[in-house]
Amino acid sequence: MSRARLSIVVVADSHLGFDCSLRPRIDRRRRGEDFFWNFASVLSYAAANADLLVHGGDLMFRSKVDPRLVKRGYDLLLASARKGLPIVVVPGNHERSRLPSAHLLEHPNIHLLDRPRTVTLSLRSLSVAIAGFPCQRSNVRHLFQSLLEQTGWWSRPEEIKLLAMHQAVEGAKVGAHNYTFRGGPDVIPMASIPWDATAVLCGHIHRRQVLWRRDDGSGRSVPIIYPGSIERTSFAERLEAKGFFEIALGTDQTGEWRAIPHAVSLPSRPMVDVPIPASGPVDEILTSLAERIAALPADAIVRLSCVGEPSPDLRRSLTAVKIREILPSSMNFEFGSAFFRRRSDDAAG
Repeated sequence: MSRARLSIVVVADSHLGFDCSLRPRIDRRRRGEDFFWNFASVLSYAAANADLLVHGGDLMFRSKVDPRLVKRGYDLLLASARKGLPIVVVPGNHERSRLPSAHLLEHPNIHLLDRPRTVTLSLRSLSVAIAGFPCQRSNVRHLFQSLLEQTGWWSRPEEIKLLAMHQAVEGAKVGAHNYTFRGGPDVIPMASIPWDATAVLCGHIHRRQVLWRRDDGSGRSVPIIYPGSIERTSFAERLEAKGFFEIALGTDQTGEWRAIPHAVSLPSRPMVDVPIPASGPVDEILTSLAERIAALPADAIVRLSCVGEPSPDLRRSLTAVKIREILPSSMNFEFGSAFFRRRSDDAAG
């Protein structure tokens, strides 16, 4: 590819408001600040290095977030927009396809794909079309072509055409066991991705990855770029690097525009499974647990897992209060699923 002529930062699934409480009942470390910190880092990087930022959806953790947290997130976007950074945002499924208090984001440099539409921007004297639509939460497999048509995609004259959305595309992988999206009503078939897209910029899948629609005969290829989430939201993501993509846009030897993604990593707190025996002397179990906790990174997120059904004594003793006495305040923890299952004798009754 020739020298890159445009730089685009693609970020998604920032989930602002995750584990945030403005009036907490319990004094413990909240993970919400990790998400706000990483989001601010992305915007700072984009303002310094990029011609455009595209957010692929799930800006907020859910559709109803405390208005003060919404304002805090929006203020970060507005600050970057005021510096001259064009920003395009796709509403995601966590926002129920509609950003809360979206009127607060009114600014000439902020463009919401709050309906099927195309935004055309002039970047470094180049005309760039960014088409997209809010997350289609049901039957996108059947509706995708209609949504694309509603954006005016097929009539766009621009040489650089980007499609931004918050959907699962066939071939995307998630989780520690590499679950792969194939068929299903909520999956867009790879064959439906338009050949004339310079790139497809996607949110929704939390693992960072790049898929390709390829035609070996003609040599055509279209990248489907998932930046992933900016922090780990669950233990299913414990092995995944987190961050965003910076995309270099330039022309190849034939004059066709190509998108080359470069992964940029963000700080991500380690997630550690700590197994404990299901039964035995409780004092010994707690002592062993404290020793293992002491050997972990100070900012670890710990999941206490149990092979088998925890004994009644262990259930009574291993309370959240007790765990907080053992863990340093810099850590977070959660109980594994075994601690939430009904005891077998209760279930039998």
